[in-house]
Amino acid sequence: MARHLHADREPRIVAESKCLGPCDPAERIHVTIMLRRQEEGQLDTLVHQLATGDAQAKPLSRAAFAQRFSAHPDDIRKAEDFARRHQLTVDRVDPVESVVVLSGTIQQFEAAFGVKLERFEHRSIGQYRGRSGPIALPDDLGDAVTAVLGLDSRPQARPHFRLRPPFRPARGGAAGVTFTPVQLASLYGFPAGDGAGQCIAIVELGGGYRAADIQQYFRGLGITTPPTLVDVNVGTGRNAPSGDPNGPDGEVALDIEIAGAIAPAAKIAVYFASNSDAGFIQAVNAAVSDTTNKPSVISISWGGPEAVWQTQSAQAFNRVLQAAAAQGITVCAASGDSGSGDGLQDGADHVDFPASSPYVLGCGGTQLDALPGQGIRSEVTWNDEASGGGAGGGGVSTLFDLPTWQQGLAVTRADGSSTPLAKRGVPDVAGDASPQTGYEVSVAGTPTVMGGTSAVAPLWAALIARINAAAGASAGWVNPVLYKNPGALRDITQGSNGTYAAASGWDACTGLGSPNGAQLAAILARKPSS
Repeated sequence: MARHLHADREPRIVAESKCLGPCDPAERIHVTIMLRRQEEGQLDTLVHQLATGDAQAKPLSRAAFAQRFSAHPDDIRKAEDFARRHQLTVDRVDPVESVVVLSGTIQQFEAAFGVKLERFEHRSIGQYRGRSGPIALPDDLGDAVTAVLGLDSRPQARPHFRLRPPFRPARGGAAGVTFTPVQLASLYGFPAGDGAGQCIAIVELGGGYRAADIQQYFRGLGITTPPTLVDVNVGTGRNAPSGDPNGPDGEVALDIEIAGAIAPAAKIAVYFASNSDAGFIQAVNAAVSDTTNKPSVISISWGGPEAVWQTQSAQAFNRVLQAAAAQGITVCAASGDSGSGDGLQDGADHVDFPASSPYVLGCGGTQLDALPGQGIRSEVTWNDEASGGGAGGGGVSTLFDLPTWQQGLAVTRADGSSTPLAKRGVPDVAGDASPQTGYEVSVAGTPTVMGGTSAVAPLWAALIARINAAAGASAGWVNPVLYKNPGALRDITQGSNGTYAAASGWDACTGLGSPNGAQLAAILARKPSS
């Protein structure tokens, strides 16, 4: 007897693809089996207590989490036995990450899981390997497995940055005003500090950087001792710069330079992985479980519409993000650069994942009218779509229920109507994202100006690192605290991102607002427990 892993909806991108025929049966691939954790009910209870502000609930250390919630040895043994029965190689076992990584041929994996693997081509993402048929699991293993990742090699995410177009004045007459990350930290009132003793994890699904280029950028800002950079290779991921500033190299540089400029004494650990659901999830899992670098905050500038994620992948990823919340690790993720449709252009509204996870601080976008040294004059929702420049992502999730800390909120539409928020609302916070008022960075040694919500995630990550360093403890899963203290943010009440409009309080364009650094430090600084 065998059972099927819970049914997946077919992402539309698969339905739109052309089948090119079967895969080479002798091709070797890697597949990740994700297992349930021990005492998952107790983990759910702990996270619920953290969400509701239960004073008795405290985040766990990595060691305590590993002791309580690693995969059960019996489940690991069953997965290894399954591999041996199908002549598959066990490449890696990690009980804390709850994963067993297998390798074998296409033919072996088709037989093991009862699926058919074929080659597909899509107009926007090119060729990839896809799966047809539900994943079959033997009865003795079925209940233990939560996801099987890697059978499908489809690119899962895209970077959320925008290059500043030339000779295009910013809306409202703020043409030509761009900022270094240090200037933005000052304008937003970030507390003094340099992030000493903290590690910021940055997740990258392609591209790379040259250390000399990054160091040159920091020297140009007057940072004489640049941040320590550590590359972490996840699976087949590597620091592999392509030299194309319009590609993933631009994302890598943007993330490192913003986080490193604002928190120059922090360690920056860059987790390189392949752009697939398996690679993405493994990269974040590696950062959450990393007992060497021990990041206290994770910055993610990649994502994709919820509609392009398979159910098993999104649920497995969300469990990894839940593990981060339970361990007091802040995860900041870009909410997307294509407005309320998130780039799907089907006339429907979509939000970006992983920003839509309730365990993530979803980071939306604004356009800033300010002058360094003179303060912020105004700030509105980022929306340059009329000129092809993008807009901040935001809306209402279709995957995740309404979190406790968003109950009672309403979503305002651009037509002026307002309805109660029924499911997880995105984003939570915002920051400068318009390329017209963008960030002065450098890609492959060439100065450029970039925007996008990709810039907002490392901006917030660096702020959290400063706060953590000053407090001597991690702020952790900040969402429940922020929603109880909305006055600690700069409320954005003007503009729209397509379907949704900014409004007083939380909205689906800019969340609770942009940073008010000093006030955020006051509410987020957790003193170490005795």
